[in-house]
Amino acid sequence: MDGLISQVDGECYLVDNFLDKAQADCSFENIKQNSRWHQPEVILFAKQVSSPRLAAWYGDPEALYTYSGLVNEPLPWFESLSQLRLQVEDYTGNRFNSVLINLYRNGNDAMGWHSDNEPELGSRPVIASVSLGATRRFLMRHKRRKDVNTLKVELHHGSLLVMKGETQQHWRHAVPRTKQAVEARINLTFRLVHSR
Repeated sequence: MDGLISQVDGECYLVDNFLDKAQADCSFENIKQNSRWHQPEVILFAKQVSSPRLAAWYGDPEALYTYSGLVNEPLPWFESLSQLRLQVEDYTGNRFNSVLINLYRNGNDAMGWHSDNEPELGSRPVIASVSLGATRRFLMRHKRRKDVNTLKVELHHGSLLVMKGETQQHWRHAVPRTKQAVEARINLTFRLVHSR
Protein backbone atom coordinates (compact mmCIF):
# COMPACT_ATOMS: atom_id res chain seq x y z
CA MET A 1 0.00 0.00 0.00
CA ASP A 2 1.45 3.40 -0.91
CA GLY A 3 0.97 6.98 0.30
CA LEU A 4 1.78 6.67 4.02
CA ILE A 5 0.31 9.68 5.86
CA SER A 6 1.04 8.78 9.48
CA GLN A 7 2.37 5.95 11.63
CA VAL A 8 1.97 7.81 14.93
CA ASP A 9 -0.34 5.76 17.20
CA GLY A 10 -1.90 3.95 14.26
CA GLU A 11 -1.52 3.76 10.49
CA CYS A 12 -3.08 5.90 7.78
CA TYR A 13 -2.53 5.58 4.04
CA LEU A 14 -3.76 7.49 0.99
CA VAL A 15 -3.99 5.96 -2.48
CA ASP A 16 -4.71 8.97 -4.66
CA ASN A 17 -5.71 7.18 -7.87
CA PHE A 18 -7.36 4.05 -6.50
CA LEU A 19 -10.06 4.36 -9.18
CA ASP A 20 -9.31 5.76 -12.62
CA LYS A 21 -11.42 8.71 -13.75
CA ALA A 22 -13.81 6.64 -15.88
CA GLN A 23 -14.58 4.20 -13.05
CA ALA A 24 -14.83 7.01 -10.48
CA ASP A 25 -17.25 8.96 -12.72
CA CYS A 26 -19.41 5.87 -13.29
CA SER A 27 -19.40 4.95 -9.57
CA PHE A 28 -20.35 8.49 -8.55
CA GLU A 29 -23.39 8.62 -10.85
CA ASN A 30 -24.51 5.08 -10.08
CA ILE A 31 -24.23 5.42 -6.31
CA LYS A 32 -25.79 8.88 -6.26
CA GLN A 33 -28.80 7.65 -8.25
CA ASN A 34 -29.29 4.28 -6.54
CA SER A 35 -28.62 5.03 -2.87
CA ARG A 36 -31.61 5.49 -0.57
CA TRP A 37 -30.57 8.82 0.95
CA HIS A 38 -31.92 10.26 4.18
CA GLN A 39 -30.90 13.03 6.56
CA PRO A 40 -30.27 11.41 9.93
CA GLU A 41 -31.17 13.00 13.24
CA VAL A 42 -28.12 12.63 15.49
CA ILE A 43 -27.42 13.28 19.17
CA LEU A 44 -24.88 16.09 19.57
CA PHE A 45 -24.11 17.57 22.99
CA ALA A 46 -27.25 15.90 24.38
CA LYS A 47 -29.45 17.51 21.68
CA GLN A 48 -31.08 15.95 18.64
CA VAL A 49 -30.02 17.76 15.47
CA SER A 50 -30.16 17.11 11.72
CA SER A 51 -26.93 15.70 10.32
CA PRO A 52 -25.21 18.25 8.02
CA ARG A 53 -25.13 15.76 5.11
CA LEU A 54 -27.21 12.95 3.63
CA ALA A 55 -26.44 9.33 4.44
CA ALA A 56 -27.23 5.71 3.59
CA TRP A 57 -26.19 2.47 5.32
CA TYR A 58 -25.71 -0.74 3.33
CA GLY A 59 -24.37 -4.13 4.29
CA ASP A 60 -24.85 -7.76 5.16
CA PRO A 61 -27.97 -8.49 7.25
CA GLU A 62 -26.04 -8.84 10.53
CA ALA A 63 -24.24 -5.49 10.17
CA LEU A 64 -26.29 -3.44 12.65
CA TYR A 65 -24.39 -0.26 13.49
CA THR A 66 -24.99 2.38 16.16
CA TYR A 67 -23.47 5.87 16.05
CA SER A 68 -24.57 9.25 17.42
CA GLY A 69 -27.57 7.58 19.05
CA LEU A 70 -28.77 6.02 15.77
CA VAL A 71 -29.30 2.31 15.23
CA ASN A 72 -28.73 1.60 11.54
CA GLU A 73 -30.19 -1.50 9.90
CA PRO A 74 -28.36 -2.15 6.64
CA LEU A 75 -30.03 -1.94 3.27
CA PRO A 76 -29.04 -4.77 0.87
CA TRP A 77 -26.02 -4.25 -1.38
CA PHE A 78 -26.68 -3.18 -4.96
CA GLU A 79 -24.42 -4.15 -7.85
CA SER A 80 -22.05 -1.15 -8.06
CA LEU A 81 -21.60 -1.14 -4.26
CA SER A 82 -20.80 -4.86 -4.25
CA GLN A 83 -18.23 -4.41 -7.01
CA LEU A 84 -16.58 -1.54 -5.18
CA ARG A 85 -16.51 -3.53 -1.93
CA LEU A 86 -14.71 -6.42 -3.68
CA GLN A 87 -12.19 -4.02 -5.19
CA VAL A 88 -11.46 -2.41 -1.80
CA GLU A 89 -11.21 -5.82 -0.11
CA ASP A 90 -8.84 -7.08 -2.79
CA TYR A 91 -6.57 -4.04 -2.47
CA THR A 92 -6.48 -3.83 1.32
CA GLY A 93 -6.60 -7.55 2.13
CA ASN A 94 -9.42 -6.90 4.61
CA ARG A 95 -13.03 -8.11 4.70
CA PHE A 96 -15.86 -5.58 5.01
CA ASN A 97 -19.53 -6.35 5.66
CA SER A 98 -20.96 -2.83 5.51
CA VAL A 99 -20.54 0.68 4.15
CA LEU A 100 -21.68 4.08 5.37
CA ILE A 101 -22.26 6.39 2.41
CA ASN A 102 -22.34 10.16 2.94
CA LEU A 103 -23.44 12.72 0.35
CA TYR A 104 -21.95 16.18 0.81
CA ARG A 105 -24.22 18.25 -1.42
CA ASN A 106 -22.06 21.40 -1.33
CA GLY A 107 -19.50 23.20 0.84
CA ASN A 108 -22.03 23.72 3.65
CA ASP A 109 -22.27 19.96 4.25
CA ALA A 110 -19.61 18.77 6.65
CA MET A 111 -18.54 16.22 9.24
CA GLY A 112 -17.50 17.29 12.76
CA TRP A 113 -14.59 15.94 14.79
CA HIS A 114 -15.08 12.31 15.79
CA SER A 115 -13.51 8.84 15.91
CA ASP A 116 -14.99 5.67 14.45
CA ASN A 117 -14.65 3.89 17.77
CA GLU A 118 -18.06 2.30 18.31
CA PRO A 119 -17.86 -1.03 20.20
CA GLU A 120 -19.16 -3.10 17.28
CA LEU A 121 -16.14 -2.07 15.18
CA GLY A 122 -13.67 -3.65 17.61
CA SER A 123 -10.56 -2.12 19.19
CA ARG A 124 -8.45 -1.89 16.00
CA PRO A 125 -10.90 -1.33 13.14
CA VAL A 126 -9.85 -0.94 9.53
CA ILE A 127 -11.80 1.89 7.89
CA ALA A 128 -11.42 2.08 4.10
CA SER A 129 -12.78 5.34 2.70
CA VAL A 130 -13.40 5.94 -1.02
CA SER A 131 -14.01 9.53 -2.20
CA LEU A 132 -16.01 10.38 -5.33
CA GLY A 133 -16.85 13.78 -6.79
CA ALA A 134 -15.57 17.11 -5.51
CA THR A 135 -12.26 17.34 -3.65
CA ARG A 136 -12.70 18.05 0.07
CA ARG A 137 -10.18 18.60 2.83
CA PHE A 138 -9.88 15.83 5.45
CA LEU A 139 -8.35 16.73 8.82
CA MET A 140 -6.90 14.45 11.48
CA ARG A 141 -5.71 15.51 14.93
CA HIS A 142 -4.30 13.52 17.81
CA LYS A 143 -6.54 13.27 20.87
CA ARG A 144 -3.82 13.90 23.46
CA ARG A 145 -0.42 14.73 21.95
CA LYS A 146 0.12 18.43 21.35
CA ASP A 147 3.50 17.75 19.70
CA VAL A 148 1.80 16.00 16.75
CA ASN A 149 0.62 18.35 14.02
CA THR A 150 -2.91 18.25 12.63
CA LEU A 151 -2.86 16.36 9.33
CA LYS A 152 -4.50 18.03 6.32
CA VAL A 153 -5.25 15.80 3.33
CA GLU A 154 -7.03 16.65 0.08
CA LEU A 155 -9.32 13.75 -0.83
CA HIS A 156 -9.69 13.65 -4.61
CA HIS A 157 -12.14 11.93 -6.94
CA GLY A 158 -11.29 8.21 -6.93
CA SER A 159 -8.96 8.24 -3.91
CA LEU A 160 -8.83 5.63 -1.15
CA LEU A 161 -7.94 6.52 2.46
CA VAL A 162 -7.24 3.64 4.86
CA MET A 163 -7.14 4.08 8.65
CA LYS A 164 -6.07 1.04 10.64
CA GLY A 165 -4.37 -0.21 13.80
CA GLU A 166 -4.99 2.06 16.81
CA THR A 167 -5.86 5.14 14.71
CA GLN A 168 -9.44 5.39 16.04
CA GLN A 169 -8.23 5.14 19.65
CA HIS A 170 -5.78 8.02 19.31
CA TRP A 171 -7.06 10.30 16.52
CA ARG A 172 -10.17 12.26 15.57
CA HIS A 173 -11.02 13.28 12.02
CA ALA A 174 -13.30 15.79 10.30
CA VAL A 175 -14.39 17.23 6.95
CA PRO A 176 -14.88 20.97 7.60
CA ARG A 177 -17.24 23.33 5.81
CA THR A 178 -15.79 25.43 3.02
CA LYS A 179 -16.88 28.77 1.55
CA GLN A 180 -15.51 27.74 -1.81
CA ALA A 181 -18.03 26.78 -4.46
CA VAL A 182 -17.74 22.99 -4.57
CA GLU A 183 -19.84 20.38 -6.29
CA ALA A 184 -21.26 17.28 -4.61
CA ARG A 185 -19.02 14.66 -3.03
CA ILE A 186 -19.82 11.07 -2.08
CA ASN A 187 -17.75 9.31 0.57
CA LEU A 188 -18.01 5.57 1.22
CA THR A 189 -16.49 4.18 4.42
CA PHE A 190 -16.25 0.41 4.35
CA ARG A 191 -16.24 -1.30 7.76
CA LEU A 192 -16.41 -4.69 9.42
CA VAL A 193 -19.19 -4.63 12.01
CA HIS A 194 -19.02 -7.39 14.64
CA SER A 195 -22.27 -8.86 15.93
CA ARG A 196 -22.97 -7.91 19.56
